Amino acid sequence: MSRIGKKPIPLPAGVKYKVEGNTVLVEGPKGKVSAMIADGVSLKTVDGHLLVERASEDKAAVHGLTRALVNNAVEGVTKGWTKDLDIVGIGYRAELKGKGTVVFTLGYSHPIEFPLPSGIEVAIDPKQTHLTISGIDRQKVGQVAADMRALRKPDPYKNKGVRYSNEKLKKKAGKTGAK
Repeated sequence: MSRIGKKPIPLPAGVKYKVEGNTVLVEGPKGKVSAMIADGVSLKTVDGHLLVERASEDKAAVHGLTRALVNNAVEGVTKGWTKDLDIVGIGYRAELKGKGTVVFTLGYSHPIEFPLPSGIEVAIDPKQTHLTISGIDRQKVGQVAADMRALRKPDPYKNKGVRYSNEKLKKKAGKTGAK
């Protein structure tokens, strides 16, 4: 039994969807997003809610997945998705170069230019140490945030690097001194 798959997806006003083969195109006030639909799973609208139904019990494994993907698309075109990153370290910072490139200074011998994919926006605070990545496609927002974090992962000894704002890090003890 898929508990997630049975939950109805609320369709806010101004959100439309269209099924084309094994994809669904969700259109809303913020834009358009497509999501994959597994074979044997169908969508139907019942009094302002979108229901995901499966054809048979052998499709139970993808029932909840399909519902989650469609729900993420509906939420993306209404509210949007965001990820927050913090840059920790002396001299570490980020700045926007034009509209489509973020330049990171992360302690390497050269600055790192990070091109932004289409549909992704980055806001940087005045201190240049906090980034907010936003967009309507949840997968793309998460992937861009992960790629930016991978430029300089948090160091376990000094906790310097790029990290998610809600990430809890365990700091390791350094070398013990000779007595």
